[in-house]
Amino acid sequence: MAQQEVPALIVQPTAESRVEILRIVHSALNASNVTIAADALTRESVLVIERKPARDARGRRLSGRDYERPERFQLVKRGSQCTLIHARTGARYDLKDVDCVAAG
Repeated sequence: MAQQEVPALIVQPTAESRVEILRIVHSALNASNVTIAADALTRESVLVIERKPARDARGRRLSGRDYERPERFQLVKRGSQCTLIHARTGARYDLKDVDCVAAG
């Protein structure tokens, strides 16, 4: 019987696991200025990345509205493999330096 894929959480985040997740998100979004919280994916299996709105020299937003939707990634586990899935594209990234457990 094939193992099912289930939502997952990171058990013990490390500097290496955070770097790996950031590298994947940077690559998936083609953006180098992404930041994530130190506890990302430790309480929820979904990671939401919002674009920073453009601001003028005084820090005021340049536009009244942002039309871009946040990007979503989900951490899942199948057997011992942890995988980050980019929701919009369906791209899958197997994680090597991340230790995760089934959520819930």
